[in-house]
Amino acid sequence: MDDVPPDLAGHPDRLRWNAKYGDAPALTAVHPLAERALALGLPAGGVLDLASGPSGSALHAAGSGRAVTAVDVSEIALDRLGAEASRQGLGSLITLVQADLGAWQPDTSGYALVLCTGFWDRSVFGRAVQAVLDGGALAWEAFTEDARRDRPHLPAEWCLAAGEPASLLPRGFTVLHQEDVPGAGKRRFLARRAG
Repeated sequence: MDDVPPDLAGHPDRLRWNAKYGDAPALTAVHPLAERALALGLPAGGVLDLASGPSGSALHAAGSGRAVTAVDVSEIALDRLGAEASRQGLGSLITLVQADLGAWQPDTSGYALVLCTGFWDRSVFGRAVQAVLDGGALAWEAFTEDARRDRPHLPAEWCLAAGEPASLLPRGFTVLHQEDVPGAGKRRFLARRAG
């Protein structure tokens, strides 16, 4: 990323994630939710990867021919993703967006898949749900309240409450999969919008 948006220059999340990604491996693995969702036979359309980090899932989706919009607050993560996409010849399929998800708005034309595998905010989830195309999928993984037993510093608002995110879905969505990952304090969730 050439220029950090002025509103993110001193943003604490940007600073924290840049520090984390500074020593991390180049890419994260393809997330099982991404693989499962992309195997559903989704409608034509792109993939939105929220809080993407250096996402192996974004590359996997682009490798299947889908346009991907990867949104993250960390330019280090996005630079790594962009470099690997270019190396694999997928750079034209991946749009990198540096933004604070709390303020960012998805494209109103919608996406065949909205994916988020490491972030929770109810308002962001609400906007993500609206961005799913008819017949498209929503795949999410986030910490649950149980995670706070082992990580008491974890803010409650960053954790799924009992029944979430399924309880927050509007009519027209069907839950295809939901599980609490043993020992991880995380919940995986996959839903589909009626076509």
